[in-house]
Amino acid sequence: MGLLATVVGPLGDQLTNRSTAAITLAGFATFVALAILLNVLRQLLFKNPTEPPLVFHWVPFIGSTISYGIDPYVFFFNCREKYGDIFTFVLLGKKTTVFLGTKGNEFILNGKLKDANAEEIYSPLTTPVFGTGVVYDCPNAKLMEQKKVKSYTGRPIESGFRLTILQFVKFGLTSESLRSYVPLIENEVIEFVKRVPSLQGAKGTFNVPAVMAEMTIYTASRSLQGKEVRSKFDSSFADLYHDLDMGFSPINFMLPWAPLPHNKKRDYAQKKMAQTYTEIIKARREAGGEKDSDDMIWNLMTCVYKDGTPVPDVEVAHMMIALLMAGQHSSSSVSTWIMLRLATRPDILEELYQEQLSVLGSPLPSLTYDSLQNLPLNAQVVKETLRIHAPIHSMMRKVTNPLPVEGTPYTIPPSHVLLAAPGVTSKVEEHFPNAVEWEPHRWDPGAAGMNKLQEEDDDKIDYGYGLVSKGANSPYLPFGAGRHRCIGEAFAYVQLGTITATMVRLFRLRNLEGVVGVVGTDYSSLFSRPLNPAVVQWEKREPEEKS
Repeated sequence: MGLLATVVGPLGDQLTNRSTAAITLAGFATFVALAILLNVLRQLLFKNPTEPPLVFHWVPFIGSTISYGIDPYVFFFNCREKYGDIFTFVLLGKKTTVFLGTKGNEFILNGKLKDANAEEIYSPLTTPVFGTGVVYDCPNAKLMEQKKVKSYTGRPIESGFRLTILQFVKFGLTSESLRSYVPLIENEVIEFVKRVPSLQGAKGTFNVPAVMAEMTIYTASRSLQGKEVRSKFDSSFADLYHDLDMGFSPINFMLPWAPLPHNKKRDYAQKKMAQTYTEIIKARREAGGEKDSDDMIWNLMTCVYKDGTPVPDVEVAHMMIALLMAGQHSSSSVSTWIMLRLATRPDILEELYQEQLSVLGSPLPSLTYDSLQNLPLNAQVVKETLRIHAPIHSMMRKVTNPLPVEGTPYTIPPSHVLLAAPGVTSKVEEHFPNAVEWEPHRWDPGAAGMNKLQEEDDDKIDYGYGLVSKGANSPYLPFGAGRHRCIGEAFAYVQLGTITATMVRLFRLRNLEGVVGVVGTDYSSLFSRPLNPAVVQWEKREPEEKS
């Protein structure tokens, strides 16, 4: 007892004298240290040979979330070098299996519905942004009914939002509609340039991300959604859109309900934009519901479900938000990258201008859909920018059945999430020599590898809304592949091509003195974009130059 008292007595006195906070902190530190130790030992001693290798990480739950979130592509390439094309990492407590390369794109993006599900992944993100009752926010009974709705080709529609998509494609993405959008987009760009303070005078500087974000929301709303919707939009809507877009922050996979600052802004923006649409719908209903123009709202207002129930006005409003974001989001980011890239290559910008003069003549006429098709370098600038700066870096699916990976000993269990990263494939030397260089001429006819690339992209399939490129075997997939491939791809090329051609007519661009290259990429949202601000110099062309 004497020895025990000698040892324990002073220790008891110290614990008594310490504050409760200090003891709690020490206990928590011990718990964290023990958790880290057990996590490391589990990775080192209990590897599962039937699952892809797990990226080593120290802290459980957090895993590789931080390194992935800072720069997904750096993370992917580092892991690829160490583990190969297929590996698993922990993302906010969820085991996420990445499968890179064209085989990985095919495995994930063309996976069967019964094995890999996109809805379970994206529902927490999309519902607060788009609104209730649309996209992935449908009661199961309603979703099952919508799955039985027949498309215009007689095929069953496989997801709840396909009803809207089919109407959207039928009304908004026909070749006639795309043709009509070119002059509308060109006019929006010209009128916007006239009123933006930073673009007044003969020369100056402007913050490209802010200007292009506002420009593209006007072009998307005017072309896809109609004159009345466009008239409701002002510069404040660009800010609302940005706030709504931040609802796609990666943390919202886990905490979409959290009272975080960006979520509060998201919710306000969603209500404000939905109110704008519902006011238009209400006014039309009160006026007797007589259709006096052709636009997307009238189109959706006349849609009914299989039992004859009209689509509720609130769902129409939420669908319109979803369609606006689909038509604006990628274009905002990519058009910004195009302007920034052209500022680093004044030679390409001047070549674009000379192409228009050579093909279309001087003075330059107004742009048309057909004239855009005759400007190959203009299209190649868009394509090359999408190759390097694809707006979506990660495409995810929830595994619902065990998935064996052909040619490997691995089987992906239902507890995992699958992640495809087509942007990795478009950045490797195997497919694109000098892949990190922005070079539109790599797409010139006859250029190395381009014929093979075209052959890989020729496979077509119909998921119920017309033939689209299956495309998963191609290393160039900026719009994804399979049944969830972006249906607005044709519109995106038209919008981006028209904006680029119009800006080339109006401006010369170059980097600020002493600035080399372009800004880095902001990965704080699920959709990547240039860091803001990104300022370049501009100089207006002489009046006789631009017709």
